[in-house]
Amino acid sequence: MESETEKAELTGLVFDIKRFAIHDGPGIRTTVFLKGCPLHCAWCHNPESIRHNPEISFIPDKCLGCGYCVEVCPQKAHKIVDGKHLYDRALCRQCGLCTEKCYAQALEVAGKTMSVSEVIGEVMKDKPFYDTSGGGMTLSGGEPMSQFKFTKALLQAGKDNGLHNCLDTSGLAPYKQFGEILDLVDLFHYDYKETDPEIHKKFTGVDNKLILENLKKLDRAGKKSILRCPIIPGCNDRPDHLKAIADLANSLDNVLEINIQPYHPLGKDKHQRFGSDQSFGSDSFADAEQIEEWIKTVQANTKVEVKKG
Repeated sequence: MESETEKAELTGLVFDIKRFAIHDGPGIRTTVFLKGCPLHCAWCHNPESIRHNPEISFIPDKCLGCGYCVEVCPQKAHKIVDGKHLYDRALCRQCGLCTEKCYAQALEVAGKTMSVSEVIGEVMKDKPFYDTSGGGMTLSGGEPMSQFKFTKALLQAGKDNGLHNCLDTSGLAPYKQFGEILDLVDLFHYDYKETDPEIHKKFTGVDNKLILENLKKLDRAGKKSILRCPIIPGCNDRPDHLKAIADLANSLDNVLEINIQPYHPLGKDKHQRFGSDQSFGSDSFADAEQIEEWIKTVQANTKVEVKKG
């Protein structure tokens, strides 16, 4: 059994800590984003969250051509040719040396190893705001359950410090792990992406069987949840799926609300920054009338409150 000191010194890979978050659970919160995700959603707007290792973000238009990265890169992954910065990701080992003095922030590392005590130290800076607003700490990602030991230790540290804990999850993890954190999570933000298991697999890489099983087990265990439902035009904005969202909520005893999360194209630029490609989806935001129609369709079939998330 791990001692309290060992728990505090557990480390994980964090790609962002967002303070004063007001859309990640009740009240004012600090959201900790952990790297690693077992899903590969075609519409993902946080591509830096998927892989389990640090990654380099590169924005060519920000480069000043100073040549610092060329000098320090041990793999010779950077070159300046005819005034143009060329970055060969195949050579890169993500050591991050090139980012240390990139003052223009053309090169940045996504993914920092942090201990439990370091993360909680950052989170606790805003404790007075949590106390007055009913807020607390939210763990997000990626998928926090993909760093289970670290996630469990963070949740325990949050409870030890009197925090309200919220967990954003896709639900894709062994239920045994969820069982170990039942008393540490006050609210689950639970993704429900697609009703049809084959379509779910097509767009995320896995079917939804385990995801739904875990949600129902958490509900039977009395855990409060909010269904978070990304709606992507041309993929899952079908009437049958929208009605199925309501049907799922109606089958649960402890769901507090449904959040409809409209697709947005902002992830496309991020994919380019991290050397991946997202050809899925349009370049346009869903219009307000379309979003309102989605919400009305779901709300017409359930008494659970439906909101734009």
